[in-house]
Amino acid sequence: MRILAWNSWNRFRCKIEEKLIRETADAIVSTGLAKLGYEYLNLDDCWAERDRDSRGNLVPNATTFPSGMKALADYVHSKALKFGIYSDAGTKTCSKSMPGSLGYEEQDAKAFASWGVDFLKYDNCNNNQTSPKGRYPQMSKALLISGRSIFLSICEWGREDPATWAGSLGNSWRTTGDIKDTWESMTSLADKNDLWASYAGPGGWNDPDMLEVGNGGMTTEEYRSHFSIWALAKAPLLIGCDVRTLDNVTIELLSNKEVIAVNQDELGVQGKKVVKKDGDLEVWAGPLSNNKTAVVLWNRGPSKAMVTAYWSDIGLGWETVVTARDLWEHSTQSSVRGQLSAILESHACKMYVLTPH
Repeated sequence: MRILAWNSWNRFRCKIEEKLIRETADAIVSTGLAKLGYEYLNLDDCWAERDRDSRGNLVPNATTFPSGMKALADYVHSKALKFGIYSDAGTKTCSKSMPGSLGYEEQDAKAFASWGVDFLKYDNCNNNQTSPKGRYPQMSKALLISGRSIFLSICEWGREDPATWAGSLGNSWRTTGDIKDTWESMTSLADKNDLWASYAGPGGWNDPDMLEVGNGGMTTEEYRSHFSIWALAKAPLLIGCDVRTLDNVTIELLSNKEVIAVNQDELGVQGKKVVKKDGDLEVWAGPLSNNKTAVVLWNRGPSKAMVTAYWSDIGLGWETVVTARDLWEHSTQSSVRGQLSAILESHACKMYVLTPH
């Protein structure tokens, strides 16, 4: 299924150390996020020493990760979570603080497997200006022979349309550049990711980058839209805030079981933008299993407006009668025909699952 996870980068950048990671593992469990399916805890850049050892091995930073990666992975696994790590398909990582894996793919994959790694985010910096199509297959092959099942998250930022070729190499691929904690960045990435909707499906997913929910740069309504569109698009849901200090609003957003269920739906069809009116009023929709349909009404404009999804826009016959479940209000309208409308504040959305009678 789609990945539900936490990643260190959006909130902590290079300020990571093993105490933070252990506390985060504890918090994923204590907040109930683990029970909802958030199972991967992923380190991003800056966990290693600047140089390999005399045998060419990556070495965890002795100051910030003195116990080593095997011990940290063991701790994460003891919480019934999975452990993710980061490397780069270039000579150095994006922060330039760590060696990349270019030319060391097999050696590094074996090290990751021996530590108990379950997930690899594989970045694209310092790549000698060569095509990712020539570099990513090496790590893909190395992971397959590493002796451990490791999810490969390809992070070449959508540079060479990875949706068209990365499915044979990895489990997800970034379709966009890096997200920022702003409305403009989030909406731009949603649109870029939407272009590749037809390429996603079980086993391989478009990835518009991690969630900024809870980091403070957007309003609650903007974060609700962010989470709703990512869920509808079947994107990996990678929490990017400090889960040790979640407020009630953030927990409510990240813990919405009904929205997560849309993301995890077994049919695995990426929902997409089906209507754009007046430049700002949008309808996004996609099919779910059991003949259901997920719909997001989204007001991207500066003022309150009504947004309407007509059945013809979302693939339903005009005569179809549905029960409409509002996933954020947790309320139900029965016997809805022909269309579904909502008056929405600026930057707000409504998300529904429609079940035909």
